[in-house]
Amino acid sequence: MARPHAAALIEDAYTDRKARLLERRGWATRIVPSTGYGSTAQLRVFGRVIMSRPRPEEEPLDATYAARLRAVELETRGWRAFFAAPVADEPVTVRVNERLVTTRTDRGGYIDLTVRGHGLTPGWHQVYLDSPRAQPMEAPVLVVGSQVTHGIISDIDDTVLSTSLPRPLIAAWNTFVRSEGARRPVPGMATMYRELLASQPDAPVIYLSTGAWNTAPQLTRFLRRNGYPAGPMLLTDWGPTNTGWFRSGQEHKRAQLHRLARELPNVRWLLVGDDGQHDPSLYTEFASKRPDRVRGIALRELTAGEQVLSHALPVATDDIAPAPTARLEVPVLRGADGYALRRRVRGVWGEREHPRTLGEYASAVATGGVDDPPDYLLPDPDER
Repeated sequence: MARPHAAALIEDAYTDRKARLLERRGWATRIVPSTGYGSTAQLRVFGRVIMSRPRPEEEPLDATYAARLRAVELETRGWRAFFAAPVADEPVTVRVNERLVTTRTDRGGYIDLTVRGHGLTPGWHQVYLDSPRAQPMEAPVLVVGSQVTHGIISDIDDTVLSTSLPRPLIAAWNTFVRSEGARRPVPGMATMYRELLASQPDAPVIYLSTGAWNTAPQLTRFLRRNGYPAGPMLLTDWGPTNTGWFRSGQEHKRAQLHRLARELPNVRWLLVGDDGQHDPSLYTEFASKRPDRVRGIALRELTAGEQVLSHALPVATDDIAPAPTARLEVPVLRGADGYALRRRVRGVWGEREHPRTLGEYASAVATGGVDDPPDYLLPDPDER
């Protein structure tokens, strides 16, 4: 095993010293649950253990689950989420039905546990997280059935939520000062997701982002408040790693896409993102390698002003370094917001095979196979 990076060693020493100091001052540990997912064969469970200021007047030892959840929300609002003290190497027991699995938190206080043979049926369930020094918490998990063939993988920043990342000052203001209730959803995206799920109610929605795990509780509240479907979030842990000062956001997304393809092999995904960062190239790369796992790619087109705020240039990232979307075996759809995209996504989302090229469309019209031309038609191969 490679020797940990110096930055990681410094961070670990600081985290351990901070946790010990808070413990001497009477602080306790608290479990922060996150939404998990899985198949009927295996389950992926998320959570975190942090140090928590004691609240005896608000949260007695026999507090109800709702009171404990409310206390977690107070601990993870705004700037508090980034200054929470994680508890590393803390034992955590996960109970799924009657199955008990014990693990330990990583250096950031997180658990990412795979439980096999869990015995849960398809649908939403609750699993239980327990730790010797913390009150138990429930964590929601979504089990995707083997007959489910539709799914959505959605970016978060500038796709469902207007964050103006990576502008450091405004991003810091949005994260540390403003509440999630003051942040703006992208118009029409929640409507589009709800309409897609109306025809495929068992389809999972996975929110994949390079954002920090610290923000998961805030993002969950934002999605719920703005009418987005519930779903697991696959985030990352900012800061030093065992190999360097920062994690690679692109590598995080790339790895999670391929993991979802392995874990849920029957699902063909609609990949939703924006053209302000790396979604076009990442989704194109994945679709070119796994076209059997991709139903289509939907990209929200940022305005010139949003592009400047995103990466200092008034053009999309795939205009600067074009992704070879024209040669993909899956449709690539574009629109300014969810209202524009949902008209284009309907044909891709359906079970019926739709014409993809101008030649295929002409043949379909001749046989009465379609009524209106889809918005994603591609040139025929000999015309490219």
